Amino acid sequence: MDKKDLRIVYMGTPEFAVESLQRLVEENYNVVGVITIPDKPMGRGHHVQYSPVKTYALSKGLPLLQPEKLKDETFIASLKEWKADLQIVVAFRMLPEIVWSMPRLGTFNLHASLLPQYRGAAPINWAIINGEKETGISTFFLRQEIDTGKIIQQVHIPIAETDNAGIVHDKLMKLGGDLVIETVNNIIQDTVTAVSQEDIKVEGELHPAPKIFKETCRIDWNNSAEQIYNLIRGLSPYPAAWCELKNADGAVAVMKVFEAKKMPNVSKLKVGEIDTDDKHYIRVATGNGLIDILELQIPGKKRMSTEDFLRGHDIIGSSFITYNS
Repeated sequence: MDKKDLRIVYMGTPEFAVESLQRLVEENYNVVGVITIPDKPMGRGHHVQYSPVKTYALSKGLPLLQPEKLKDETFIASLKEWKADLQIVVAFRMLPEIVWSMPRLGTFNLHASLLPQYRGAAPINWAIINGEKETGISTFFLRQEIDTGKIIQQVHIPIAETDNAGIVHDKLMKLGGDLVIETVNNIIQDTVTAVSQEDIKVEGELHPAPKIFKETCRIDWNNSAEQIYNLIRGLSPYPAAWCELKNADGAVAVMKVFEAKKMPNVSKLKVGEIDTDDKHYIRVATGNGLIDILELQIPGKKRMSTEDFLRGHDIIGSSFITYNS
């Protein structure tokens, strides 16, 4: 079968999913339709915001569906009209069987981890938070249980000590476009030998990658500098790790931390105590070592360097609030 004869339906939502869709369109694959989430009102003015995938689909004049419910009879009927041979899912919702089983060649998903590790909504974040030295991307055929289908292909990449979630996201997004094209070509050529995830050898325990919530992002200064450093970079630039700074007068302010370094606690500060010259640096004692905060944000202000923050704030006598572990 020629790639122009293969009818593809593409499903996705965020920027991560645009790369693969764009590659398919630019390389003249036959994308007969795109599915993304419904529009959402955002901000005080409730302005309607399109998903990045919708924005791209509209720019290319691709047919588009935005179902509220994936089992809705009208949506199912419209999807059948596209007569897809293959469906591709990148960062979308969990599909019901009536949807993923519809195409004659099946439905495959691009996932930002080396499955079976990091099944779930936030694989990039959790791999870095857990201090992994390697991650990657996987394509796999969908089945009912989330992220458990047979693996088609995988690509491995190292995670550098200084990489944050944004850097790894962009690397995997580009590689994901390549892998989607390669996977589609192998399906067309009937050269796929899918491997059960149960047959893949994994060193150590399996780690999940659940959705990130606000409490997930709170810095616990009782943890080691290594753990906190990994949390900060695993949540940067979004949604960002946060903590609470208690000023000398007792006022408490929330601070997001985007970039930091880890250091030994040579001054033997207690957990949450601050070492600062009030001009250039803020170093916070952890359960083991110091965290040197380099970039931060406070409510109502833009992200800034520690030096810029200290030009307008006196934090002598301040400390960070700690919690019982």
